[in-house]
Amino acid sequence: QVQLVESGGGLVQAGGSLRLSCAASGRTFSSYAMGWFRQTPGKEREFVAAISWSGSIAYYADSVKGRFTISRDNAKNTVYLQMNSLNPEDTAVYSCAAVVPSSSGSVYAKSYEYDYWGQGTQVTVSS
Repeated sequence: QVQLVESGGGLVQAGGSLRLSCAASGRTFSSYAMGWFRQTPGKEREFVAAISWSGSIAYYADSVKGRFTISRDNAKNTVYLQMNSLNPEDTAVYSCAAVVPSSSGSVYAKSYEYDYWGQGTQVTVSS
């Protein structure tokens, strides 16, 4: 089992940057594939980015491709989401999630595929 805690959210002006962190408990963090999702009130949870357990494979939603970068440091039990060129449409609660992958290169874009979730961190982008 793994527990996830996000940090790094906040208020930023359009065009700015933020880096979110997701710290995981447990000694088996490196065996999990990780993902970032976001949600705004009244809308379904939206996939943002995913990364394989080794960090060698990353996958992005079209809406963030070229602006966001997902990475991980297995020695620090942490996954990151670097967000650049933010715009007001990126305003949401961002949550990280973990799942034991079926194969080494697997990444997952559906929220139901994940077993563990953090509590989320608010990102607000002002225009």
